[in-house]
Amino acid sequence: MTNDTARTKPADVRREELMDAALALFVAKGIAATSMDDIVSAAGVSKGGFYHHFASKDALLQALQDRYIARFLTALVEAQAALPENDWQGRMNIWLRTAINRFFAELPAHDVVFHEYAPAEHKEMNQNPVVDHVEAFLKAGTAAGAWSVEQPRLLAVMLFNAVHGACDEVILSPDLIDRETLIVTLQKFFWRVVDPN
Repeated sequence: MTNDTARTKPADVRREELMDAALALFVAKGIAATSMDDIVSAAGVSKGGFYHHFASKDALLQALQDRYIARFLTALVEAQAALPENDWQGRMNIWLRTAINRFFAELPAHDVVFHEYAPAEHKEMNQNPVVDHVEAFLKAGTAAGAWSVEQPRLLAVMLFNAVHGACDEVILSPDLIDRETLIVTLQKFFWRVVDPN
């Protein structure tokens, strides 16, 4: 890509290309081993072009984390929207299936932006947009009479960690259980938690 070509691209396209190039390098080499020169070379921009979009490498990593979460949530919302609003069990099941499949599909990127990257300002669970989404879903189900959840925020945190922990266990022990059985097991577990009867 020439500099003239890069300059003619819309700013949002150049920004996405920078993020894509950086993420590929981070996954392949690791964050620490990836230099600014590596990133601008892979993206075909100058360092000035990089700093036009990101104040630092850390700002780029934060943007990658934010993008991952936004895309993850969009996938969940779109999957649930394909089902009738009153199909609460179906919407819970598709949420889990989508979340787990997307997690495994993007595992290298997930591990880079959430495990290898340690931002200076650590975000606690009360700032987790995925937990916010689960909490809203639990509240909506309670309001519709689909289930009765007394502590939706606490339960959302617990369910988020249940999914994350179960997926991590499968990664560490791949012979333990196949993905479809993992999904079905978590679906049954979630439903028993919100509707014990």
